[in-house]
Amino acid sequence: MAGVVGWGQFPPAPGTAPPVVAPEPGVVEQQAVQETPTFTAGVSMVRVDAQVVEGRRVVGELTKDDFEVFDQGAARPVEYFGREAEPLHLVLLLDVSGSMKKLLEQMAAASKQALGQLRAEDTVAVIAFGRTSVTKLEFSRDKGDAAAAVGAARFEKEVGAGTLLNPAIVEAAKYMREKAAGQPGRRALLVFTDNDSVNYQAPDREALEALLAADTVLSAIVPAGAKAPDAKRSAFANPDFSAADVFKLARESGGEVLEAGKGEALGEMVERIRTRYSLHYRAPEGGAAGFRRIEVRLSAGARARWKKAEVRARAGYVAR
Repeated sequence: MAGVVGWGQFPPAPGTAPPVVAPEPGVVEQQAVQETPTFTAGVSMVRVDAQVVEGRRVVGELTKDDFEVFDQGAARPVEYFGREAEPLHLVLLLDVSGSMKKLLEQMAAASKQALGQLRAEDTVAVIAFGRTSVTKLEFSRDKGDAAAAVGAARFEKEVGAGTLLNPAIVEAAKYMREKAAGQPGRRALLVFTDNDSVNYQAPDREALEALLAADTVLSAIVPAGAKAPDAKRSAFANPDFSAADVFKLARESGGEVLEAGKGEALGEMVERIRTRYSLHYRAPEGGAAGFRRIEVRLSAGARARWKKAEVRARAGYVAR
């Protein structure tokens, strides 16, 4: 359906099953949301990063007039629109557990060419994680340094054994929020992981709140065959422990997950992140506190040109 927002799929009514949607070729299937995320927004301007795709193809020729934004069903004028004219702040978050060795080797080999697609003013930071996180490269415009940091991260030993995905995402989002504070531009977090870990007392809600606070969209590259956790099994698990679910985190922040394939995924993902749209609108004055739904649609004219297009964006925020 054209104009469907990224994580706008709220939990189905009790006793009903979520719809089954066939995944796009090469894009890992992302399962239905199991809980309603809670976010906070303390500013009057609401920023939404949006991606428009038709099948596997990214639609990159749209303008401000091609979009419509609704807050709680009420149309809001887009006051700022940007895309490639805006600098991009990109954090690469690398799972350096032993099971990720092959994927990281592929990404290291592809990183120089893939990051070379970025513009001179775009910045890249590299963070490695296991049980803890360590920054391998602070934000830098030098794409060669970024590629070298990806290669060096494979040998990182100080992060400890194990893989804690959600705490690493929280730390990366905080890094983005602090280091990119006051700087214009879009913000993206790209995670490399096999999604094979368990988080201790670190629920998805915490990671999603951190992403929203940092105005950051999360996307991921995973090995072939990586899957989201079994929802039925998770329902009976110890509540202090939660299975990693980068699929859900990507979906609900408006991002996407690609399988690594033969290494070409990094270049493709960088291109897809680089061509996302940034839309800003003013939150309604006097609106009620609590969750407010955002819907991003294509205008009638744009839908006529792109009949099968899908819009991916976050679906709401919590106003206080």
